[in-house]
Amino acid sequence: MDRIVYLDNAATTKIKPEVFEEMKPFFAECFGNPSAQYGFVTPVKKKIELCRRNIAELLNASEDEIYFTSGGTESDNWAIKSIAEKYKTKGKHIITSCIEHHAVLNTMKWLEENGYRITYTPVDKNGIIDLDFLQKSIDDETILISIMTANNEIGSIQPIKRIGEIARKNKIVFHTDAVQAYGHIPIDVKKMKIDMLSASGHKIYGPKGIGVLYVRNGVKIGSFIHGGSQEFGLRAGTYNTPGIVGMGKASEIAIRFMSDNEKVRDTRNLLLKKIETEIPKVFLNGDIENRLPNNLSITFEGVDSEALLTMLSENGIYASSGSACTSGDTKPSHVLKAIGLSDKDIKSTIRFSVSDDTTADDIEYAIKVLKGCVSALR
Repeated sequence: MDRIVYLDNAATTKIKPEVFEEMKPFFAECFGNPSAQYGFVTPVKKKIELCRRNIAELLNASEDEIYFTSGGTESDNWAIKSIAEKYKTKGKHIITSCIEHHAVLNTMKWLEENGYRITYTPVDKNGIIDLDFLQKSIDDETILISIMTANNEIGSIQPIKRIGEIARKNKIVFHTDAVQAYGHIPIDVKKMKIDMLSASGHKIYGPKGIGVLYVRNGVKIGSFIHGGSQEFGLRAGTYNTPGIVGMGKASEIAIRFMSDNEKVRDTRNLLLKKIETEIPKVFLNGDIENRLPNNLSITFEGVDSEALLTMLSENGIYASSGSACTSGDTKPSHVLKAIGLSDKDIKSTIRFSVSDDTTADDIEYAIKVLKGCVSALR
């Protein structure tokens, strides 16, 4: 294939060279188990704590509030199930949204099967939750509100600070799945009154298989994986040192280059402008302003998205029809359905997600191929 243009960064990102270089020594040279007691592993222990500090800094959190996990899905499961168990004497009512990632939705479904009452807040046409509905749904048995920071399909950013204020006022734990948002938009857990937050390394140019759960000091959680004394005795298992180092380095880079979001946003807007001006019968899903800087969800009327994706991939252009975690699912996207799209339009929708490596030349090539593919399919 002569050229590759990767436009599926919401699914996963390519590790930055400086992140990979930082990880390399911890595969071979600094291979010691950080839980060991001898001096050989002291540099490994120090590196892990430095990475914990970098991640805490990106969130304006304390180091002892950061717990390493295997990724966003584990973090979501740990947060939700832990609160459900620890606070069940107060009540068994949880509020979430209808457009959450399946790591949250399927956890909620499991809780429903085990006697918990779940309320799903609706969203408007741009994918923003109904705050009035949220407030009216709170009762004496509500123990948790779990609302994602930004949606993985349409990029809509929720009013997290307002949700946090509502939760804190009512003495309810507030968890947010920030997997798509972490490292891409500013998040201040103190100002936003966030009690728990899930994040993942591979969405910010770091490695797969590593994530974090932020837990505000004072929030009660239990062990999710039992065994050794790692992670303050709450998450057992030998440390994934290379993964931790990679996520720590990627977080450090995100702190320094958050301003690059403007460059990413400009690239995304260039792609949108060219799609809208050069291809007829298309429309954007969600608000262009209140969304992640790298995200576009576009409906191409009268075009089968799977056929279009196949044609694009044959020309080296990679995008997706939605969440990578639901690839192969024949059900229409629950997110697109929630914002009012018909099944027909859902099947004509593609998600593009650019990176800070995406160039104007990449966009030109992508548009040239996209025009030809859409025309041929129509």
